[in-house]
Order: sequence, then structure tokens, then C-alpha cells
Amino acid sequence: MHSRNLHSDGYNFKQLVSSLPSLSKYIIANPNGRQTIDFSNPEAVICLNTALLKEYYNIAWWKIPSGYLCPPIPGRADYIHHLADLINESNAISKQSPTLALDIGTGANLIYPIIGSQQYDWQFIASDVDKIAIKSAQQIQAANPRLKNNLAIRHQVNPTHLFEGIIKPEEQITFTMCNPPFHTDAKAALAGTQKKNLNLHRHKSKRQGKAQKLSSNKDHLNFSGKANELWCVGGEVGFIQRMIIESVKYQKQVIWFTTLVSKKHSLPPIYKTLTQVNAAEVKTINMSQGSKISRFIAWRY
Repeated sequence: MHSRNLHSDGYNFKQLVSSLPSLSKYIIANPNGRQTIDFSNPEAVICLNTALLKEYYNIAWWKIPSGYLCPPIPGRADYIHHLADLINESNAISKQSPTLALDIGTGANLIYPIIGSQQYDWQFIASDVDKIAIKSAQQIQAANPRLKNNLAIRHQVNPTHLFEGIIKPEEQITFTMCNPPFHTDAKAALAGTQKKNLNLHRHKSKRQGKAQKLSSNKDHLNFSGKANELWCVGGEVGFIQRMIIESVKYQKQVIWFTTLVSKKHSLPPIYKTLTQVNAAEVKTINMSQGSKISRFIAWRY
């Protein structure tokens, strides 16, 4: 993980339980005797996130509607810290004005604005097409005074747009960020869910020393996710290509456009589109969390 990631040494469950005592009922021992939780249990994951946000990010209250994406916080924090490096190294931070970021598809969890505002004092615009997600984000903001003055939550009424209708004419954005839906359709999303569930239950079975069967009515992600969070027409390549094309119109208002890219083989068509729009600079920043490798792409004009 990034050297500034507060979670690079793993979870300190004693400390987390001190912040949120209700987490204690979800703590179990792994085969090595170390404390962990059952990551196939959505309630346990949500409780862990609540404790992390309270302990490390000064969030007194955090809750998301059932079935919405519950993100793994360490990985989300890595994106934030690498973005901080990007804007520092490229002198994109102005001493005269605050850093203003746009989180496209902030979701019901509001995770990026929380981490970015509390770690770096950045200001955020958080957008989403889902009205329930917007309402949830507003509730989180209202319950946490620390988010009051550095966060604007905006509903994207036109799902075909990403920047239009969100960025106001007078606004100057330091960077945009996004965790795009990466499946091409609902069938692919379900297949991904089933594969992840199978892996989680295999780990659980090893830990418990017995085999367990997956039932067809348990095809949910441990981190959940609604349709617009998991898939879109064209998958992540199509989504990012639309983002790139629309970014041309906002090149004078945004310094860096960025987005996560989950699949390495998605990069060539994305690079091709960036060449077609004459992006002046393109960077691919690799990130790692344990054995997992992820990346985000950044471009500017």
C-alpha cells in the first residue's frame, strides 16, 4: 500500500473495537490465530467500515442503504494518496485557491470525499445518478459536521453525461476521480459476484475445516452494489471512453481527469481514445494492496 495509507499495517481490532464496541461480535480468528472478520458477511463488512471511518476519519455516523456498494476502505484510501502525489508532483495545487475534486459516481457511501477531505482538507463535489445514493450521501454529510463546508452533493439527472450538469461554468476543478462500473451487463456482473462468493466461501470453509455449499439465493457481493454501480453498456472501456470524449469540453476547467481501470486489457482502447482527443499528457499509476494490483489512468490537455 501507499506509504501514507493509514491501513498499511492491517486492522488493529483492539483499537477499532474501542471505537465501535459492536464490532466485537463479528471478530473471528483466521487459521494463523490472528483476528479478522468474515468478509462474506455483509453486516460484518459494514460494521468494520463504520469502525474504520470513526477511528481514522472522524466520521461519527455512517450508514448505507441495503444492497448498495460497501467499499473496502484501504484500497479506496490508496487512490486518494496516489492522487495527492499526482497533483503535488505536477504542481496542480494552487496556493491561492483550495483543491477542488469531483467524485463521479460517489455512491451511497461517500467514501472518497470522506477520506480526501479528512486526510488532505480537499473540497469535493460528489455526483451520482441514483437518487437513493444521493439521499444517503446527504444523510452522511448532515450527520457529520466535519463534512458540512467542504462537500457539495449533486444529482446527475442525465445518466448519459458525466461532467455536464455537474460542473458549473465558474468552477475550476483540480482533478476528477471515478470508480466506474466494469461489467458489460447484468449477466457478467452476476458471474463476477458468484466467482467472488465462491472464493470467499472457500476461504471460510478452510477456516472452519469443513466444506460449505453456495445456495443460489446467496448471490450477493460482500461489498454489495446496485446495477449502475456494477455494470453499464460497453463495460468500463465504454464508460471511460465516453468520459474521455466529454472531458474535451471541460479541459479549461479541469487540470487532471482520472479514473480507476480494473482490467489491464482495457488500457489499449483507452489509450487509443486519449490519442484521438489529443490529450497532452497521460499517466498510468499502478497501485497494490497485498496480492491485488490495481491502477488508475490520468490525463490532461
